[in-house]
Amino acid sequence: MSKLFVIKIGGNVIDNQDALQLFLKDFAAIQEYKILIHGGGKIATKIGEQSGIQSNYINGRRITDDATIDLVTMVYGGLVNKKIVAQLQALLCNAVGLTGADGNIIPATKRPVKDVDFGWVGDIENGKLQVENLKMLLDAGFVPVFAPLTHDGIGHILNTNADTIASSLAVGLSKYYDVRLIYCFEKKGILQNVDDNNSVINVINKETYQQLLDDEKLFAGILPKIDNAFAAIDAGVKEVLVGDAKDLIQNTGKKTIGTLFIK
Repeated sequence: MSKLFVIKIGGNVIDNQDALQLFLKDFAAIQEYKILIHGGGKIATKIGEQSGIQSNYINGRRITDDATIDLVTMVYGGLVNKKIVAQLQALLCNAVGLTGADGNIIPATKRPVKDVDFGWVGDIENGKLQVENLKMLLDAGFVPVFAPLTHDGIGHILNTNADTIASSLAVGLSKYYDVRLIYCFEKKGILQNVDDNNSVINVINKETYQQLLDDEKLFAGILPKIDNAFAAIDAGVKEVLVGDAKDLIQNTGKKTIGTLFIK
């Protein structure tokens, strides 16, 4: 099987033009098959304020009402996505900007209202992905760049978590490629001591994870990322890595310096 890197880059890099340029230069240099999924950063909030659209959050999640879905479609799917595609083209990387609606690659379901109405927010069912259309693009030499947007099949765009999109695409493509899913953020990896950026745990499997939990060595805020990583591995992804965006090149090689999750 050919190697495929599914790489998610967060908003903190999107918001910093210098950091983004350095990251994209490294991303463009990767020779294997690759896909980029980007978050939206604070740009939607800033443009929303200029347009009189207030951002509302509950439990850290954006409420996506009618005005907000128009805003994030314009900002994530337009401004942010196309700027990234243009920068990659300047680096001779043949990128093509996509949302989950393009090629029906990521159909999703509007999140049902329980305690909170999140509005136009999409949840993905992995079994419904149309990754064959994505494989055609990859095999034709294109580099897909996904905005964090999906669709419901009846004409509505849905705002969808970029981490979830990355995981779902990695799972869907793992039947065709040898996939490493890489989550880039501002730390070197999963840390034993949250105050010591050099205390990276280099390799984790389920046994070592359980031991770290028993020893209470992990920061609670990182647990959802770890659970997502193991969920992807259980669903067929070969490797998941969490590491610093600045270490991307090394983390696509054999000797990684982030945290590598393996079965």
